[in-house]
Amino acid sequence: MMKTRSKTVRKLVNIAALLASGLSAIIGLVFLVWILLDVFSKGIGAINWKFFTELPTPPGISGGGLANAMLGTVIITVLATILGVPLGILAGTYLSEFGRNRLGEIIRFLTNTFVSAPSIVIGVFVYAVMVVPLGNFSGLAGGISLAIIMLPVVTRTTEEMLRLVPDSMREAALALGAPYWHMVWKVAYRSAGAGMMTGIILAIARVSGETAPLLFTALNSPYWPNGIMQPMANLTVTIFNYAMSPYEDWQVQAWGGSLLIALTVLVMNIAARMVVRRAGKSRKR
Repeated sequence: MMKTRSKTVRKLVNIAALLASGLSAIIGLVFLVWILLDVFSKGIGAINWKFFTELPTPPGISGGGLANAMLGTVIITVLATILGVPLGILAGTYLSEFGRNRLGEIIRFLTNTFVSAPSIVIGVFVYAVMVVPLGNFSGLAGGISLAIIMLPVVTRTTEEMLRLVPDSMREAALALGAPYWHMVWKVAYRSAGAGMMTGIILAIARVSGETAPLLFTALNSPYWPNGIMQPMANLTVTIFNYAMSPYEDWQVQAWGGSLLIALTVLVMNIAARMVVRRAGKSRKR
């Protein structure tokens, strides 16, 4: 009798948990679709040829585009990728292959801490150590701030993916006389390549929508980028400025920039999913 009652209670708890989780997923999906539809409906009106090719117009004058902000965003993101991804891969490799010691624990703890660190704190840090001593804002400072945000994500992803590589594959390569670095390069990286690439894509997607660090580092500019050591236009700060302005035309362009960033992040996440799926299919074969 007690076993039957206990089984009934477990079934009821299981059904309640499934209903609660399913309802939570539906609520989250509804809000996500709502946001995407709202951004699309309000931003699609700004998308035209001038939006992608012309500079911003002065306040109160309609027309123009955000071409300089798009180019500046690409430059800053490329700088962040060049600075953050190689360091993240090397740090993750060290933690996976040699990090079973005190130093590895310290690096792992700092990495986990920086993953959840507020981006505005990182922006203030780069402002204090780079912008203030140099005396001006710059695209390079913006790239460094975004690279710091990317670094822990790439590090943790690389470590976890390399740990999934079977030790038997490492031992087989070493038994054949391959140097350790060659084994890591040709065996471990190839086996974990899809997962590592997914982490890189997700890290780039995360920083592509950051605003606070760039407010303190790259600032903004109404002109074309003129070197990485000068203030540089970028989409996120431009969206912030335009959304807060009283001009309706600027507000529409802010929605257009938001739509562009949302689509970019969505495409990157889809690409990451496709990489993982293809890697899974290739392993099954």
